Amino acid sequence: METYATALLYATPFFIGLVLFEVLYGHFVKKQMHNVMDTVSSLSSGLTNVVKDSLGIGIIIVSYPFLLEHLALTEIKANWLVWVIAFLTLDFAGYWNHRLSHHINFFWNQHVIHHSSEEFNLACALRQSISNLLGYFSLLLIPAALLGVPHKVIAILAPIHLFAQFWYHTRHIGKLGWLEYVMITPSQHRVHHAINPEYVDKNLGQIFSFWDRIFGTFQEELDEVPPQYGVLKPASTWNPILINFQHLWRLMKDAWRTKSYWDKLRIWFMPTGWRPADVKSKYPIKVIEDVYNFEKYRPEVSNALKGYSIFQLVANISLMLFMFFNYSEIGFNGLLLFGAYIFIGIYGYTTLMDKAPYAVWIELFRSVAGLLLIYATGDWFGLDAYWSIGSYLVGLYFLVTIVGALYFTYVEKNYVAPDLAS
Repeated sequence: METYATALLYATPFFIGLVLFEVLYGHFVKKQMHNVMDTVSSLSSGLTNVVKDSLGIGIIIVSYPFLLEHLALTEIKANWLVWVIAFLTLDFAGYWNHRLSHHINFFWNQHVIHHSSEEFNLACALRQSISNLLGYFSLLLIPAALLGVPHKVIAILAPIHLFAQFWYHTRHIGKLGWLEYVMITPSQHRVHHAINPEYVDKNLGQIFSFWDRIFGTFQEELDEVPPQYGVLKPASTWNPILINFQHLWRLMKDAWRTKSYWDKLRIWFMPTGWRPADVKSKYPIKVIEDVYNFEKYRPEVSNALKGYSIFQLVANISLMLFMFFNYSEIGFNGLLLFGAYIFIGIYGYTTLMDKAPYAVWIELFRSVAGLLLIYATGDWFGLDAYWSIGSYLVGLYFLVTIVGALYFTYVEKNYVAPDLAS
């Protein structure tokens, strides 16, 4: 985990830098693809994912080394061929994992966060799951295990394979000629994120596009069908933690409410979106029917709240980077506590972005608890060893959070956007 945290220490600024580049590019070419609150929500989702993964939270059903030990029929020598085979088997497993996520109710919950943005840009690529608490991906790597691909090769290639899926989340790049027949491109992935009937559940590949062509899930981007983004059951919140568990909560409620014991069981494994007939009629859920004429989630907020949301995002990124930098010195129990401060912080300020009245209490609880921790320990998880005034600045941050929460809850609660036409 420490090695992973170190990798994230360098990878996080790189990906955020690319998002900022896309924002600036969109500004200068007068074709902006970012909405402030949506982008803050996307980046905040990325923070929750990397913190959760760095702490190793989850249950692994079976590990790849275990499969390798018990299933290997041969052993591939460590040359260039093993890397090619490993990457192909990893991508093959990724395709089927992705396909399961789109077609099975229970598995959709771990993927819905990635599709929840009603925009399509590099930031939405960072909307990654924290609800994938049951690790089964290794089961899809049985072909690699049978071929005897060393687990160290898989361990090295897995993050590279994941990071290589970032670049094609953009609307600024058109079709790429012959590359469209080989690899996943921005055009193909725009189709994948679209909610148009022609595009739903298409282009499930991750690096190579030939899996979709082989297994019948390929769809070209059509000029006459401009992609519309989001999910058919809109998230209607900026809070990435809520989005992560919305679908699971719906499944739990439907399973509880249905009178059929058979439906209580099978709802988890039915196609995505399936609901018991008695529950569906009694408890309808809003679904987008006209993808070209639906109201995107855009609560009216002031420029001040937008600026405050960016400030909170930057502050929590800074806290997270310090956590990764000081990972081994903080210790496991300290890391869990540190991670909790980041999670509660993200929950608090994204709920404030939704203008939910209870957000203030989350912010107050976290800030007061943070100040008490600094007072009790005289430090912030060892920050003063690197910066003598570090804990004072973190304390100041918590004070600003208290003021911000109170201001945006009670002073700006009735904010109405100015009428630019008048």
